[in-house]
Amino acid sequence: MNLLIVSATYMEIAPLLAKLKFISENDHRMKFYSSGKNEIDVLITGVGMVATATWTALSLSKKKYDAAINFGVCGSFDKSLEIGKVVNVLTDRIPELGAEDDEKFLSIHEMNLLGENEFPFMWGQLVNQSLPNYETILKLTGVNGISVNTAHGNISSIEKIVKRVNPHIESMEGAAFFYACMVEKIPCAQIRAVSNVIEKRNREHWNMALAIKNLNEVATDIINHI
Repeated sequence: MNLLIVSATYMEIAPLLAKLKFISENDHRMKFYSSGKNEIDVLITGVGMVATATWTALSLSKKKYDAAINFGVCGSFDKSLEIGKVVNVLTDRIPELGAEDDEKFLSIHEMNLLGENEFPFMWGQLVNQSLPNYETILKLTGVNGISVNTAHGNISSIEKIVKRVNPHIESMEGAAFFYACMVEKIPCAQIRAVSNVIEKRNREHWNMALAIKNLNEVATDIINHI
């Protein structure tokens, strides 16, 4: 099995990497590990969609992988998803991609710049139809996500995005990862742990340590059962 693991930062997956056998590295972005008979390449893209799309696409173009998994944290719009909960993002979208028409927002699909079902989109979303058949992943709660350049932390903007697309979670990389994998036709999964409820920005309510702990427990279980 050749597996590509993608994360925005080392911090998010450091506990998992400590359990893998280190082989070598190309640079600070790509390191090579193994676990049993599995070869595991780990790509650290940096934060944001531009970096994630670029480095993921470049990596997928250089080597054929059996699957790719994006591990990271996220914020939750859905208060039923408690902090620390690990979820499987089934759909993602880029809600900022469009134009303002006074008080109204127009998506690129509404502007007829891209069809709602034009590849790789389905109904204006990136829908993961190539989920790896790993038992640990299939047991996780499935959610709908959005990927943003500016994380929500203002009551008015939170209310607007919930009314417009009603997402469960948000990240700053997920849609870019999906897009690259879909173009390369690689089975993929986006696994995230909730670090905070999305509200008026208040870092005191966050629990990054718990999110990373739970995320890496799931990540280790996935690797151990491939």
